[in-house]
Amino acid sequence: MSKRLSILLLTAPSMIVLLGVFLIPMLLMLLLSFQDDTQAFSLQNYLLFIQDPFYLEILWRTIRISLWTVLCTLLLGFPVAMFMAQASGRMRGVVTMLILAPHLISVVIRNFGWVVVLGEKGWINETLLKLGLIDQPLRLMYNELGVVIGLTDSFIAYMVLAIATSLYAIDPSLSKAASILGASRVRTFFTVTLPLSLPGIIAGTTLVFSLSMSAFVTPALMGGTSVKVMPVIAYEQIMSTLNWPLGAALAFLLLGSTILLVTLYTRLIETKRYKEVFAS
Repeated sequence: MSKRLSILLLTAPSMIVLLGVFLIPMLLMLLLSFQDDTQAFSLQNYLLFIQDPFYLEILWRTIRISLWTVLCTLLLGFPVAMFMAQASGRMRGVVTMLILAPHLISVVIRNFGWVVVLGEKGWINETLLKLGLIDQPLRLMYNELGVVIGLTDSFIAYMVLAIATSLYAIDPSLSKAASILGASRVRTFFTVTLPLSLPGIIAGTTLVFSLSMSAFVTPALMGGTSVKVMPVIAYEQIMSTLNWPLGAALAFLLLGSTILLVTLYTRLIETKRYKEVFAS
């Protein structure tokens, strides 16, 4: 009994903070989302979202940008994670520091740094114009491409570290055994390394997708007024038009969509794994 009391006392401060700064505000916002202009209970905010193609398009754009971000971080991050898994302990620490170092700088500063690179008078366009490869500047910002680049830069570290954690646990002798049996490096990768790294890939893709769906600063700065996503629209409804019920409804619709998609993704992976184990 004393042990349970000790555990309860130790966890009480964190639970109080969690209730005060997260659960209670979330419940209040949820109740607010079911109010109309007269503060009466109503489903009009949720019905407006379903019936208005404008909001449905914004939700689909948010999902599309998040999926592209997941794909980019996976393709760019997997080779880095492979290098970390095969490197020495000292080099692994150096690479980890290089990956985490950008996160010591504000995301706003990093996004403005991308403006210097991707803008109409940025480094890329200026270089291509001087080389005569293009006649006019490329539009690399204030569109979905710019948002994906910014989100990839922001979240690639999560993908790399998640995959690297799985790769660290792979026994190196498995690759050597596959090589001895005549498997090429490509076949060894697809039959040994990739399947065993799936837990890290699943964790990384889930984390990056969730963070991309809820990202606000990067879409606002890199997308401008031409690329609206759900977090930006919810913010504008609350802070600009002062329509708190609609903004709260949009926020919870975003939360529900993210949870639903992540749950379907994980269930699909688990079902596939079960079928593979059952078949074997």
